[in-house]
Amino acid sequence: MSQTIDPAELSETTALVERLSKAYQKRVVGQRGLWWSLLAGLVANGHVLLESVPGLAKTTAARTLASLCGGSFSRVQCTPDLLPADIVGTQVFDAAHSAFYTEIGPINANFVLVDEVNRANTKTQSAMLEAMQERQVTLAGQIHPLPEPFIVFATQNPIEQEGTYELPEAQLDRFLLKEVIVYPSPGEELQIMDQADAEAEPLAAVTSPAEIIALQQLARRVHIARSVKDYIVRLVAATRTPPASLGELGRYIEYGASPRASLSFQNAGRAIALLSGRDHVVPEDIKYLRYQVLRHRLILTYEAVADSVRPETVIDAIFAATPTP
Repeated sequence: MSQTIDPAELSETTALVERLSKAYQKRVVGQRGLWWSLLAGLVANGHVLLESVPGLAKTTAARTLASLCGGSFSRVQCTPDLLPADIVGTQVFDAAHSAFYTEIGPINANFVLVDEVNRANTKTQSAMLEAMQERQVTLAGQIHPLPEPFIVFATQNPIEQEGTYELPEAQLDRFLLKEVIVYPSPGEELQIMDQADAEAEPLAAVTSPAEIIALQQLARRVHIARSVKDYIVRLVAATRTPPASLGELGRYIEYGASPRASLSFQNAGRAIALLSGRDHVVPEDIKYLRYQVLRHRLILTYEAVADSVRPETVIDAIFAATPTP
């Protein structure tokens, strides 16, 4: 049984979240859903996939959070000719000493921003699987652990198809959350223009990797009741065997979510609860995360694509058909 979280620990967490939010809003306008997904991914120690049309601050948001946390940061701009060694590293020959030495690539950082990940070829994408899941890379038969914390923020553009490679389901499943970013409101866009005219303040770290690791450990102590766990299992099971109440929507599901979806709901739910100042998960935390956890794990049929049925529509139907504890 996990230890009870002290009120003082909750108070310290709330103060840290306020510091992060205040500093973040100096660089990124609006996009509350994006901010909470990035934070939840950070606290739950999971990777986050960001999707939107160009120009909606995906890269800026990820880079800003990494800077505020004070850890090492690297950015990889994906292109079709990018090689696995360009990300994970390779063996380099030292002519002066007539010997090879290992040079780990940009994956060796606390925060790794993989820009336009769907532009990388399939071989390069597969090279990231070990790093994302095992948090290590293997070069020349030797295992090299990656630093802690280790978070991958990957971005992709859904409207450009030329020169892109669809992410395989195995890699998509490695992302704890997938956030789809929408256009800002007119008021937010005006604020973006005003902010662009103003001189940007220097961005200083407001926390440290050590504090982030402590926050991740605290999140694992957040209580999740058996009834909430059962709720998660029933939701995920409904994606595999759609209930009759889904009607015609049920036939649009080709493959349901794996047990990793249940673990993602549990881990991200704990993060959301902690970030909200609570020491326990409530069903509303799970409902809040429904799109972020399931939209990239629910595989719909070609018929669904032809009929313009979106994953979010099916997800809403599943949640509506599943009784809340």
